Amino acid sequence: MAIPAHARMRTYEVERDNSIAAVYGWMAAGLCLTALVSLAVVSSPALFSAVFQNRAVFYGVILVEFVLVFAISGFAIRMGAAKAAPLFLLYSALNGVTISGIFMIYTGESIASAFFTTAGTFGVMSVYGLTTKRDLTSVGSFCFMGLVGVVIASVVNIFLHSSMLQFVVSGVGLIVFIGLTAYDTQKLKGARGGAAVSGALALYLDFLNMFLMILQLFGGRRD
Repeated sequence: MAIPAHARMRTYEVERDNSIAAVYGWMAAGLCLTALVSLAVVSSPALFSAVFQNRAVFYGVILVEFVLVFAISGFAIRMGAAKAAPLFLLYSALNGVTISGIFMIYTGESIASAFFTTAGTFGVMSVYGLTTKRDLTSVGSFCFMGLVGVVIASVVNIFLHSSMLQFVVSGVGLIVFIGLTAYDTQKLKGARGGAAVSGALALYLDFLNMFLMILQLFGGRRD
């Protein structure tokens, strides 16, 4: 017996909602793990010193993070959720190690304020990405080009140490990741299995980078 059109549509909507819920579930798990690891590292002087006073360890962790990002982004669908999810959680934990230094640079109030501002902005752009009828492909392409520019400028500023350039980079970066949040959210429709983990990684990176940009622009530094 043929399945009525409205029943097929309802089934599709349920599957879509479940897949999107899975993406946000993995993303939330990653962010929570990052926060917990960051707090653990900054709360342990010995661990903090082992990471930030040993360049081999610090850059080694960053290298592993890059490898994990490329592996999850490129092969998550092929690996499936069972293999991609542990890699995503490992990446989230390592990211918690490398960004724990913000607690030594910025005040707790600034970090909390930046987090809630990021959460609000991210939420608005996610809703927009899910509900808009506009194709955001062109927005994604524009933001990707902006991201390339931000990365290049950031590398250049390693040598220039220009506070003005850093301010501009943070401002442009914030706009870029706001746009990418809407674009990456729109791409979530139909994401399942490994694709859900890959989608979670994309949104995780959007959220975390937006948070860091806001913190760099408006965060109060410790004396």
